[in-house]
Amino acid sequence: MSKLNIAVICGGYSGEYDISMKSAATIMENLDPAKYEIFQVILETSGWKVSDSLGQECSIVRADFSCDRQGENLKFDAVINAVHGTPGEDGLIQGYFDMLGIPYNSCDVLISSLTFNKGFCNQYLKQTGIRVADSVLLLDPEERSVDEILEVTGLPCFVKPNDGGSSIGVSKVKHKEEMLPAIHKAFEAGNRVLIERFVQGTEVTCGVIRKDGKVTPLAVTEIVFASEFFDYEAKYNSADTQEITPARISDDLYAKCMKISAEIFERLNCKGFFRADFIIQDGEFFLIEVNTVPGMSKMSLMPQMIEHAGLSLGTILDEQISEMVSGKKMAVN
Repeated sequence: MSKLNIAVICGGYSGEYDISMKSAATIMENLDPAKYEIFQVILETSGWKVSDSLGQECSIVRADFSCDRQGENLKFDAVINAVHGTPGEDGLIQGYFDMLGIPYNSCDVLISSLTFNKGFCNQYLKQTGIRVADSVLLLDPEERSVDEILEVTGLPCFVKPNDGGSSIGVSKVKHKEEMLPAIHKAFEAGNRVLIERFVQGTEVTCGVIRKDGKVTPLAVTEIVFASEFFDYEAKYNSADTQEITPARISDDLYAKCMKISAEIFERLNCKGFFRADFIIQDGEFFLIEVNTVPGMSKMSLMPQMIEHAGLSLGTILDEQISEMVSGKKMAVN
């Protein structure tokens, strides 16, 4: 049998470009070269380019997501999405591939768009019984006064881009006079800004996948950091940050976290890799956010959870690719 052509898309147009490149590297290392022809497709505002295992490059023709490689028209059987932020996590690339009929492993257009909008997603999940912090969503820096915001969130509170990741543009505001600078900082990183009440407690996160057709929570990881919050520096550069798997919480809380995370995955009808982040306060779980294209670098949380669950990233990718390819054949038939 001929090998499947698999595109691992990475890069993107956000501040998470570097993390995306590392995620793609981990994914490509875990794809079996005996089964697949593996291609790295880097998305940049200046253009999209393909690099194969021999280091040969060509430009993507966006009309059909193909490229001409040494006189051969290269097309892809399936796409593994490793683009964090736009256009890989917000529904844009999903709509593009849907139009072309190319299968991909991440959530569809609707769910990607919803989950990328933290405020809308959390309010939607709140209606299904998931606890979230009190919040204010701003479409414009001058939309509401600081006093109006603080009536809802109090102090301290978090100010963050509503449509970003890796804690880029996030501030913890302790004093009233810090609010406006924090809002402007967040608007520099996103189009909308979410301001949330501070919830004191233990920060945990849980990864979920679909295994053998069944929604499967992997593990719960506890996040311990020395900084004010789990910011970009703490996530990727600090030697003081601890990511402890399994989390040091009671068996009941551990099981509850796994259950809630799986329920969110199922309610949103997610695909691919998924992670839900929480704060545990007085035995209750408050959702921080969900991630539908979570980091997959060697130092990221998802690979650690997969290993703890006794699973292989390569095997999971095999199953995702098999589902994508079989689903495409069914759609054609």
